[in-house]
Amino acid sequence: MNAAGFPLLSLITWLPLLGGLIIMYVRGDEATVASNARWAALWTSLIVFVLSLVLWVRFDPADPGFQFIEQASWLPQWGITYKLGVDGISVLFVLLSTALTPICILASWEAIKTRVREYMLAFLILETMMVGMFAAMDFVVFYMFFEGVLIPMYLIIGIWGGPRRVYAAMKFFLFTLAGSVLMLLALLAMWNFAGTTDIPTLLHTQFPASMQTWLFLAFLASFAVKVPMWPVHTWLPDAHVEAPTAGSVILAGVLLKMGAYGFLRFSVPMLPLASAHLAPLMFALSVVAVIYTSLVALAQTDMKKLIAYSSVAHMGVVTIGIFTINVQGISGAMFQMLSHGIVSGALFLCVGVVYDRIHTRDIARYGGLADRMPAYALLFMLFAMASIGLPGTSGFVGEFLVLVGAFQVNFWLALLGSLGMILGAAYMLWLYRRIIFGRITRDDLRAILDLSPREMAVFAPLVVLTLWMGIYPSSFSVFWDATVSTMVEHHQAALAATVKLATVIPQ
Repeated sequence: MNAAGFPLLSLITWLPLLGGLIIMYVRGDEATVASNARWAALWTSLIVFVLSLVLWVRFDPADPGFQFIEQASWLPQWGITYKLGVDGISVLFVLLSTALTPICILASWEAIKTRVREYMLAFLILETMMVGMFAAMDFVVFYMFFEGVLIPMYLIIGIWGGPRRVYAAMKFFLFTLAGSVLMLLALLAMWNFAGTTDIPTLLHTQFPASMQTWLFLAFLASFAVKVPMWPVHTWLPDAHVEAPTAGSVILAGVLLKMGAYGFLRFSVPMLPLASAHLAPLMFALSVVAVIYTSLVALAQTDMKKLIAYSSVAHMGVVTIGIFTINVQGISGAMFQMLSHGIVSGALFLCVGVVYDRIHTRDIARYGGLADRMPAYALLFMLFAMASIGLPGTSGFVGEFLVLVGAFQVNFWLALLGSLGMILGAAYMLWLYRRIIFGRITRDDLRAILDLSPREMAVFAPLVVLTLWMGIYPSSFSVFWDATVSTMVEHHQAALAATVKLATVIPQ
């Protein structure tokens, strides 16, 4: 489905680079260059977002396959093509990427004062890489975008980050790159077996059972780092603490979803036997992540680090949902990913608001902000409740569906997974009480100002989405219902065929 052959996906993918070229050629004094770079980046990202809304409106939820397909010959002798398309799993992640980018640019309007042109350019390049990864229908194209995300994010952390930014940037880069090398080997093995890197073709290729196990483990090495899963999560708190506020928003909002998206796009549908066989391992790692990182979050004194550990716990719920491999579990994982992208990004923005004023993230340094910042206190409460999973907010729907899916697999899995919600309530309410309630005892807090009109504009769409997803969840889940149902049916058919073959061969 592609309206009159119009290359909508390519336009959404590559338009940010055109905006980046415009920014590169801006001339004038430093203040003029900075101002023009901000406006050029904002208008470019807004235009891309409007184009992605067209994608959203014209998408047919009843079709479980890929839509808006664009294809061009690239390396035909190797079976590699430039091919873009979206299905029910990827279309809303494209929209999430294009929605968060202008929010991040607006949030950085006053916070970033040095090398503004280069900063805005890095964000536009990052947007191209994120959209391209979710829209790729060729494994090689996917891999290039998947790895390409590392470069602008490395620069954003390493140049505009905190005091230990170089260490955090290097750790982020090395962790993610090391895992991706194994995915490259898996890519080559699949290409050698199937003779193509076309994702729809690979989805219907039956790989041998022994090969599936090795491919699954190779994918796991890459995607687990990106999620991140325990125990390869240690790069995330450092990256979040040192990254600028907008960098943390994109990191939590989109980049963590890349690993889970990889599981949904490759591991589960392409490797059904290995996914079923190794599901207990994934459950074990996920449960440890949910409980352990929630307990670690309770011990934090830095606001950003607490929210970073909460992200690991929430993504542990996502991986539980994915590997239940039933409709409720996977639908819950999808919803949880979208909700976490919005709510966690909003929480990092909440931290950025007070950091820009007081220049510290130490929880003990605050208290009593409800007296001076009532609007901020109200917004912080909304997003804290959504993170906990309060009914009526986006956080409730995904966690509820994941637990329903987990209960169908194993009672104890659902019980242990639900501990994350209890512990999540503990650390988020503890954080909120320390920051918002109490008496103001410091002079700089007595003079602190409430949200500015620009900051309210940043939070407004996140508030709307958090409540919209919680009150009317089916308006989002309808996009992936058909695709998820088809995936689960395909997985069950593959397992049934294997059982049938195993019973026939001995006879």
